[in-house]
Amino acid sequence: MHAARPVTHSALLPFLFFAALLWLGALAYAQPWHDLDLRLGDVFMRRAVATRAPPPDIVLIDIDQASLDHPEMLELAGNWPWPRAIHGELLAFLTRQQPRAVIFDLIFSEPDRFRPESDQVLEAALRQTPAYLPLVVTDGTPSRLAELPPLLGIQRGPHADPAAGLPLLAPKALAPDVWRTGLINFLADSDGLGRRYWLQYPHAGWSLPGMPARVATDLGMTVPTQDSLPLHFYGQPFTRYAYADLFLASLQEKPGNLPDLRNKIIIIGAAAPGLHDLRPTPLGAATPGPVILATALANLQQQDYLRPLPDALAPALGGLVLCLMVLATRLHVSPTLQGSVLALLTLAALLAAYFLLAHNLRWLPFSTLLTLWLFYAACALEAYFRERRQREHALQLFGRFVDPRVVSALVAGDTLAQAQAGQSQEITVLFSDIRGFTSLSETSSPEHVVQLLNRYFSAQTEIIFSHGGTLDKFIGDAIMAFWGAPVATPQHASQAVAAALALQEGLLAFRQELGAAGASFDIGIGIHSGPAVVGFIGAAQRLDYTAIGDTVNLASRIEGLTKGVARVLVSESTRDACRAENATRFIFIDHGEFSVKGRERPVRLFEPRSSA
Repeated sequence: MHAARPVTHSALLPFLFFAALLWLGALAYAQPWHDLDLRLGDVFMRRAVATRAPPPDIVLIDIDQASLDHPEMLELAGNWPWPRAIHGELLAFLTRQQPRAVIFDLIFSEPDRFRPESDQVLEAALRQTPAYLPLVVTDGTPSRLAELPPLLGIQRGPHADPAAGLPLLAPKALAPDVWRTGLINFLADSDGLGRRYWLQYPHAGWSLPGMPARVATDLGMTVPTQDSLPLHFYGQPFTRYAYADLFLASLQEKPGNLPDLRNKIIIIGAAAPGLHDLRPTPLGAATPGPVILATALANLQQQDYLRPLPDALAPALGGLVLCLMVLATRLHVSPTLQGSVLALLTLAALLAAYFLLAHNLRWLPFSTLLTLWLFYAACALEAYFRERRQREHALQLFGRFVDPRVVSALVAGDTLAQAQAGQSQEITVLFSDIRGFTSLSETSSPEHVVQLLNRYFSAQTEIIFSHGGTLDKFIGDAIMAFWGAPVATPQHASQAVAAALALQEGLLAFRQELGAAGASFDIGIGIHSGPAVVGFIGAAQRLDYTAIGDTVNLASRIEGLTKGVARVLVSESTRDACRAENATRFIFIDHGEFSVKGRERPVRLFEPRSSA
């Protein structure tokens, strides 16, 4: 038979490994799945911050829908936008409460042409108590940064472009001497969600301070030098007061109705949906802008903003796991075991990502974990097809030699590869030759003789297979078979003897089918146990799975000595091997010593019979 090339590790595994390794490198630098990491990180954050409370000294005064609809506010201020004198009066009241800082998260970009005195009230209040006003980078005509008031806090770098400009929405309704501003632009990540806040907005060598950095610096807080601050949100709400309730209570000056605002950082901003200051964040699709600003200020005050771990950390660890998975695949570790270990590693990574948030650290291993699972799935699929190829290969190699159940055993582990390699092992060899065939041939047509032989050999082969034997070859009208290879079995001698007795019974049944024509049809069977070299032997173009050595030669010689003695003869080594295997179902009749061609010492032979 032509032997197919041995099935080894598929060339697909190195390709999958290098492809996954390159992808992990891309995750570390190009970050193609960064949005996936961010979104899954949001899920962890929402759970981790559920009980996280903000500092009590940061207070929000909300212009909420209830304030806009409040009857007394409608009577005093009318519909939105309210006269700026309202804000001036509230600021004057807050000044008496001695807060640490007051921040307006409201745009005062256009003068009130119908009530200019109203703008003057707010302007006077700002001179009395400097509060922070917002600045927004927008679309439109740029303003030259070099010409803007120093009170804006714009920093000029050593290589700043003197002609650089930005379109800014500044508090132009008020005099420039009260413009203590900070940038409040919404900073969205690539998926549109806000997870950071501007600390410094860089442009052409210039730097505009973000509102959190401006306030924090003035209050003596530590501000990191990075451009943006990764926000660590709070699941519990900030202390909040409705604008209408606080303003109306301030008019009455009744201490029992007023909150204690001493040493508080107060943010005044819009919370009503109709005022369009709701932004998408990990907390939800409609987070009020003042809440985002308050979170940034609280993070700076508490120094509990998120510190992202290096982007390359997860892919680097993933690369190590990838190498271990390839090694495990090379060592034929079960895909089920590999999957179980990978599941434990995944659980450990997810738990680490979750608990690191409590220490203000953000780790996003999700895309790396997904890559590892995709690689595992690809390897498992490749292993499945490789196993199928091995089965087909085993069937191709051994299907004509051994029982299909033995072929299935060959597929497991390295048994197939060992079976293909020639090696010495203990086996039992059986030779069976037909006698009286010549006279049968003389009385039958050639076609009928071939048909009879095929029937006989098929029956003989079935018996050999059913007793775990390996069919080596047909030699004319003789059969060679052996036990103990390709799958090693400790009972190879007793299996061979049992098969020989079954072959003898099969002969008698076959002779009855032939009737008178089969009277002279007989067989002789010789069996010997010992070491032999077993494997594929021959030329590269044509290989046969066979056994060679003195054990094979002696078994053939014993078969030749059966004529006139017994149908089945076994050597002393086979008899001893059966006894060592505790094969008590046989008895052995000693026929004495026989001279064998090519051997100096005679060989003692025994006739096996069933003890039943």
